[in-house]
Amino acid sequence: MAQEAGPKSPHVPVREAWLAQHREPILEPSLPVIDPHHHLWDDHRGRYLAEELSADVGAGHNILATVFIECRAMWRQTGPEALRPVGETEFVADIAARHQGPTRLAAGIVAHAELRLGDAVAEVLEAHAAAAGGRLRGIRHISAHDADPAVQSTSVPPPAGLLGDAAFRRGFAQLARHGLSFDAWLYHTQLHELLDLARAFPETTIVLDHVGGPIGVARYATMRAEVAAHWRAGITALAACPNVVVKLGGLGMRVGGFNLHEPALPPTSEQLASLFRPWIEPCIQAFGPARCMFESNFPVDKGCCDYAVLWNAFKRMSTGFNPAERAALFAGTAARIYRLNMEETPR
Repeated sequence: MAQEAGPKSPHVPVREAWLAQHREPILEPSLPVIDPHHHLWDDHRGRYLAEELSADVGAGHNILATVFIECRAMWRQTGPEALRPVGETEFVADIAARHQGPTRLAAGIVAHAELRLGDAVAEVLEAHAAAAGGRLRGIRHISAHDADPAVQSTSVPPPAGLLGDAAFRRGFAQLARHGLSFDAWLYHTQLHELLDLARAFPETTIVLDHVGGPIGVARYATMRAEVAAHWRAGITALAACPNVVVKLGGLGMRVGGFNLHEPALPPTSEQLASLFRPWIEPCIQAFGPARCMFESNFPVDKGCCDYAVLWNAFKRMSTGFNPAERAALFAGTAARIYRLNMEETPR
């Protein structure tokens, strides 16, 4: 059974008929790509399982593999509360093991664990590892918080100050001991909190999701210049931490304020490239291509754009980089950070 993540989804609904109004030829179809950020669910948010994901990754780009990121789906309905997220890992690992397509779906899994359990979270991490069939790569514990409910971008809003919580940090310390990375989803107003965490745990690889979450809704909608300046300062500071890398994408969410779902026609890759470039290029400049990776954030961003069109936009934005840099942006960084050996098949 699907696990309800909350009473209301903050995401834009996927409209296949709307997306079908614009299709594009695939740019550079042979360029190897790893999609390091997607979800799978079948609940009040809609259906996005192996069939839907396979249709997207099979649309023409050379998607070698994907990484599944936790999304509070398919949790166990019974048993100890702390272990219920392991149901999601069991579900995704089963999909990955059964899928025989040209793309290795969920070659890596980033699971959820309640890090505020402190040292006791070790049992949860071990249970995820046992369930993942060799695919567990990291943990995500969302910390995206704003006092204004209109900014909400997650079904279950986290508390303020999570990354600085003493119990959370005791649990966070377990990640390096288990060889796991941490995916951080937060807003630009919280980048200083992540900076403090990264400095406190230099041995743990931290993956900053969605270019650091610049907010463009509610009161922030009229503060574009201030948001950009605050965000850029946070990105620059984080880039000085060698244990932090960044995902380039996730800008189609409502919280970004681009409202790409509102026009009668879906956006073209040229439009996406123009809108996203001011947020993606500064990340690459600060971190360098070897610490950046393009991501789809599907099906969340599917409410605003087509999969093939999105990767065309990423290819347009990266034409100024040399072949080695582009190889890192599209596949190399993701393969290294999530430890994906493309010649091995997980058990």
